[in-house]
Amino acid sequence: MRSTALFVALLVALSGQVPPAHAERHLVYEFGFNTKVASSGNGTGTTTIDIMGPAADGGVMISGTDYWWNTARPRATNTCEVYPDGGVSCQKPAYAISPIQFTLFPLLGRNYFHPLVANGGHANWMRTYDLKAAILPGASGFASQLTSFKCVYTLEGKGKIANAGGTILVEANGKLTQQGGRYLTASSKQRIAYDPAAGIPVVVRDVRTHLPMRSIYSNDSVELKLTKDSR
Repeated sequence: MRSTALFVALLVALSGQVPPAHAERHLVYEFGFNTKVASSGNGTGTTTIDIMGPAADGGVMISGTDYWWNTARPRATNTCEVYPDGGVSCQKPAYAISPIQFTLFPLLGRNYFHPLVANGGHANWMRTYDLKAAILPGASGFASQLTSFKCVYTLEGKGKIANAGGTILVEANGKLTQQGGRYLTASSKQRIAYDPAAGIPVVVRDVRTHLPMRSIYSNDSVELKLTKDSR
């Protein structure tokens, strides 16, 4: 994984998953949902991402499959189009996205971190995009029906992380607003370790807070750690 291999404090052993023949790129992330990312334990697992190739309207087709720890079978595979700015549209039944993919898919947009390239890892920019999907139960409390969210993020590149092979720290603050329906909203605070050589995030922490807050259960967290990249 080139420079990501140096990020040993944050990576674990490779999962051994074999990418499908049709995938242009195969990624595996360990995750923790409302718990720390880990190789085992309640709320943990792996998500496999297959980047399939370009779509006709400028996006790229991505499939994601979650494997939760201590379960016999993976969850259903969700296939969505991800646009260069981070927009996501899940166009195949059941039009779904998981709480893990809800965080990760937008960050795989081709131009999402582009302002970092010309500024040595120091940059301030915004991303505004729509995410259209049925959010599976547990994903930030959003209803599991096809809906659209407007996502507005302010991002800051903080420069290279010491002893991390060129990986850049990015901090992001966002607001997610449901369009129509119950008009649910949430805030999102992210800390991302982005590898410019690989062009993908290698570590992500996302804390989402439902607004207005109703109880201690108004917060969800997703942590992700890259363990395999077929490129």
